[in-house]
Amino acid sequence: MKSKFLKGGIASVILLTTVAFTSTKREVRVEESTIEWTGEKVTGSHNGTIKLQKGHFIFEDDEIVGGEFIMDMSSIKVTDLEGEYRQKLEGHLKSEDFFGVEKYPTAKLVITNAAKKANNVYGIVGDLTIKEETHPVTFDLKLNDDNTATTKLTIDRSKYNVRYGSGSFFDNLGDKTIYDNFDLDVNLKL
Repeated sequence: MKSKFLKGGIASVILLTTVAFTSTKREVRVEESTIEWTGEKVTGSHNGTIKLQKGHFIFEDDEIVGGEFIMDMSSIKVTDLEGEYRQKLEGHLKSEDFFGVEKYPTAKLVITNAAKKANNVYGIVGDLTIKEETHPVTFDLKLNDDNTATTKLTIDRSKYNVRYGSGSFFDNLGDKTIYDNFDLDVNLKL
């Protein structure tokens, strides 16, 4: 009986060792990667950038199986305005009304599942954390031949306690209403 358990234990160790060596972690080159955001309101839209602080993908047999990405929320920039208006909007986005970057300096995405669809496109399921609120997100991610990974995803800010100007929570905002969804256009360099 001891022999069976010993053989089973050795086989388990060999299997786990083999699996561990087929997984690779590929760091994202943050200085060459970009995250662009677009937020809309009744009277128009604004856009800008957020810097990636660090990130990596986990590959098994050359296919994405996981990953983790940290965004530097204090790096939020507005790119469609200049001067005083730009400074005011950037300050407001960093304030408690929106992302509260002094208290919540980072946001995090953890890939919990990745399934290859076709032509290097993966269906991704992940947990996104903003302001200590975590919710699942799903999106498609394309792994390109030029060692980049690209995606476009839409985030409902109201799920993360970012409710300023939201018509879902406040009445009579009229043309001051800011839509709950904002879009991210992500280009990661591996």
